[in-house]
Amino acid sequence: MRLPARMQRDRRLVDAALRRFLPSRVEVPLTVRRAMVYSLFPGGKRLRPILAITACRALGGRVSDVLPAAAAIEMIHTYSLIHDDLPALDNDDLRRGRATSHRVFGEAMAILAGDALLNHAFEIAATRPGGPGLAARKMRSIGLLARAAGVTGMIGGQVMDLEAEGRPYSYGTLLKIHRGKTGALISAAAQIGGIIAGVGRRELRALRAYGDAVGLAFQIVDDILDREGDPERLGKTLGKDARSRKATFPALLGVEGSRRRAEEAIGRAERALLRFGTRGRALGVLARFIVDRAN
Repeated sequence: MRLPARMQRDRRLVDAALRRFLPSRVEVPLTVRRAMVYSLFPGGKRLRPILAITACRALGGRVSDVLPAAAAIEMIHTYSLIHDDLPALDNDDLRRGRATSHRVFGEAMAILAGDALLNHAFEIAATRPGGPGLAARKMRSIGLLARAAGVTGMIGGQVMDLEAEGRPYSYGTLLKIHRGKTGALISAAAQIGGIIAGVGRRELRALRAYGDAVGLAFQIVDDILDREGDPERLGKTLGKDARSRKATFPALLGVEGSRRRAEEAIGRAERALLRFGTRGRALGVLARFIVDRAN
């Protein structure tokens, strides 16, 4: 599916910001920079940074203020993909329609490129935009981003995902895995948009509920697409979940049962947006786009 027009424009904003914020050729060894650029461009749909931008704009913030955090979120997401694809983890050959980073640059350089993107993301989030005006909001955003990307979020979820391979699992276990592995960064993106916009505690709770539900729906749809998707359109190897005996929603609930759970999650996301009235409309469109990918 194509992104709606405004999201297409936001995607171009994110791409321009990523190019602007990358270290220059004279600052770092050329090989690792080439590996960073290779994995960042051409990117996917940029849903996570677009989510941060959409939330910030909807709640009265300035896009220019949230762009550095949005770019940092995408750098962290890309680092996680590079490392996920490594032979020690998912051992994949295809990502975003072309050879994975370690197939092109070797495992050592792929690991270093992922490390570089992760660290550079926090440098960008901490230093931009400059000046003291947004310092407190940036600090809150960085703390949230670190938790989402760390052992209590994405890394913890990846550990549980590895440990669940080939073993019996419950729906509760599946939720716990994917709230960390996939959902934490998606939920953080929505909340960071609100933090940079300066929302209050209640609004931030609503954004968290929205982001948690969207993150769950995203993972369910991803699991469905791994079974039924078009590999050329998705740009990645399909069927690996079944071959690796991964814990997935379709394996536990079936495809139709998984679709129902994704719809229920989007319903919860839409209810969380009621607090924002018409301001939440764009966030609702983005949530619906995520689940409709599987239809």
